[in-house]
Amino acid sequence: MPERRTGSEPYQGEVGTGGAGTGAAGTDETRMGGTGTDGTGAGGAGTGEAGTDETRMDEPLLDIGEVARRSGLAPSALRFYEKKGLVEAAGRHGLRRAYRPDVLERLALITCARGAGLSIAEIHRFLVARPSDADLRAGMTARADDLDAQIDRLTRLRDSMRHAAVCTHEPIVDCPDFKRAVGGVPTATPRPTST
Repeated sequence: MPERRTGSEPYQGEVGTGGAGTGAAGTDETRMGGTGTDGTGAGGAGTGEAGTDETRMDEPLLDIGEVARRSGLAPSALRFYEKKGLVEAAGRHGLRRAYRPDVLERLALITCARGAGLSIAEIHRFLVARPSDADLRAGMTARADDLDAQIDRLTRLRDSMRHAAVCTHEPIVDCPDFKRAVGGVPTATPRPTST
């Protein structure tokens, strides 16, 4: 049994559990259910470090079907990402995987990165990266430069398509405005005409 202390003496080394105060160093009164001087202790009413962790653990988990619905991904994609270490299930609802709500943010990042052309391996490395990873930083800079070039090409292509949608030139591809809009977008090599 713990040593009996006075109500005014701080109780060290045990997380309080009573009343509103659940800090890591609350008074005996707080620990036994009272409010002490302010009823908060070091952690307050679940707002200190311990309180934050408890709040996170108490968050309701999302069933894999709910995560799939909210993210727009198939359950098979979620299982694949989990197998590759990109996401992690926090438990199960019966036989079905369950995830913490913040998995939706992780999935949005993964979807964005996949749309930009990053491989699963590249995404995984990015998700576990630390500031000291100089090689990764260099790779990310090079990838960002590639994306800038891709954005430039797609922007020109978008502008050319918008013009083509309302152009009356015969044929559209010979329209000077269309050609200016398409700019540097590579064109297909003309096929030789049969004789």
